[in-house]
Amino acid sequence: MGAGQQDGRFGELGDGDPEVVGPYRLSARLGAGGMGAVYLSHTPGGHPVAVKTVRPELAENPEFRRRFRQEVEAAQRVQGFYTAPVLDHDVESERPWLVTAYVAGPSLAEAVGRHGPLPLPSVLLLLAGIAEALSAIHGADVVHRDLKPSNVLLAADGPRVIDFGIARASDATALTGTGVSPGTPAFMSPEQAAGKPVTPASDVFSLGQIAVFAATGKGAYGDGSAHALLYRVVHQTPDLTGLPPELAFIARCLDKEPGNRPTPAEVIALCQQASPAPLRQSGDWLPAAVGADIPTAMPEPHGRPAGPGAQTPVPHRTPAAHPAYNPPPLAYTPTHFAQPPGHAHAQAPTQFPAHAPAPRPSWRPPHPPPPPRRNRLWRGVAIAAAVVVPVAFWASELILNLDDGSEPDGDRVGTEATAPSRTTDPAPASYPNIEIPLDFFIRFTDTPPKPMNDGGSTRNGEDSDFYFFQGNDSELIGSVGRKVVVLDAKQQGTLRTCLEETRFTRELPLPQVAVGTRMCVRSKAGHIALITYKGRSPESDLSRYVTVDVAVWKNAGG
Repeated sequence: MGAGQQDGRFGELGDGDPEVVGPYRLSARLGAGGMGAVYLSHTPGGHPVAVKTVRPELAENPEFRRRFRQEVEAAQRVQGFYTAPVLDHDVESERPWLVTAYVAGPSLAEAVGRHGPLPLPSVLLLLAGIAEALSAIHGADVVHRDLKPSNVLLAADGPRVIDFGIARASDATALTGTGVSPGTPAFMSPEQAAGKPVTPASDVFSLGQIAVFAATGKGAYGDGSAHALLYRVVHQTPDLTGLPPELAFIARCLDKEPGNRPTPAEVIALCQQASPAPLRQSGDWLPAAVGADIPTAMPEPHGRPAGPGAQTPVPHRTPAAHPAYNPPPLAYTPTHFAQPPGHAHAQAPTQFPAHAPAPRPSWRPPHPPPPPRRNRLWRGVAIAAAVVVPVAFWASELILNLDDGSEPDGDRVGTEATAPSRTTDPAPASYPNIEIPLDFFIRFTDTPPKPMNDGGSTRNGEDSDFYFFQGNDSELIGSVGRKVVVLDAKQQGTLRTCLEETRFTRELPLPQVAVGTRMCVRSKAGHIALITYKGRSPESDLSRYVTVDVAVWKNAGG
């Protein structure tokens, strides 16, 4: 959960936070997520709004900007009571930003996590409201793509659906490195999990999963790793144990075939038929415990304490995108940007983590941002889930090099001088059970190392400290640093051992690597890691990945 309202107050603006974004003077920090930070501001008339900013490295990605612009413009076309409107934006500025109306209220994920499943009347009103929101979203030719409990907020007068469509922009970016992904495995449709084109019917499948979660407190496809969840979504039937008989129609929403699912309008009609009384959204549609989590008054914000560097207040302007803006009495701000503590001050489309500290009034960060990377982790996993790929293992001799047009591996043979020995090894940073999908790599500088793919050659990328790659004849694991040493069973996995070994190779055919094999890997930047191979994905799993333990001594190789 990101920083937000605590004890009746908002998070203070820190030294790394701006004081103004466009024409909006910021009052407090609401939270942070995978793609940026979210702040509280106000319209000229005093109505609270949420201002979302994009991280510098994403702003530098032209493809992200292009898709972000398209999705924001599409989101502005959505008009519905159960959706969160985009009020203003500037996608051309150095740091793109957008503004949505602010509202306080818990997400469905928070409410169920804190108080348990909702009663049937609340679930029916919830589903009818979400279905009405989907009707508005699809009517604007937008597909949500990431409908899940954290993107549904609970207000006193009904639910609000947030972050519709914007998840698509993240397909063009390197969100893998931040732990963010487009789409959420537990709530994806089979076609989305398989990497196929999605239609409005995909959102109806996600709506069915939300119904199961709201009514039973658990997912329709259980829990576990992303790989396991994607496999179940594509191939197995949902677990509807505990679902009230009145919600039997949810099985239709979870049909594997998109054409067999009901439309949002049909879902509304089915909810009405299942309800013993007419569906009416009111102030008591939620259980009392959940309703108590909805603030009845706006907390007093507090900003950065005044000091020598305080700036002159910036005058507001009427939002350019809506000159005659007249916000609804309880509008929502999409939370895909952030998850504030206590209450989900929903923020707008897209997931956003904290951005790097930035001097004011400029948006340039004090440190150069890392190069943009394309976010393809979930995409790669989802595509891998499309088909069961039988893996043929060939018993071949150790491959020291593949003919890919790169320079010869002159440093493969152990010709380097032995590194000086050390009397005491420093403790490494240890990261167990890292799963690296096929055609992904990890960097030893990351904490923890996260699988990523920058859209280029995983095997030849500058940052491929350790990769999993499909060669001409076999799957391979190795390092672009070309310094991989397989340790003997009697050798200790210490820094001293890794420094003294010079039996270098670049990569190993995976069929020849036994479970438990330990490898010393020296990166091009001089970091040293002890990699322990734990195994690969089972044949029954649609995705292909290896699992390794990683222990890293940074800057230990000189």
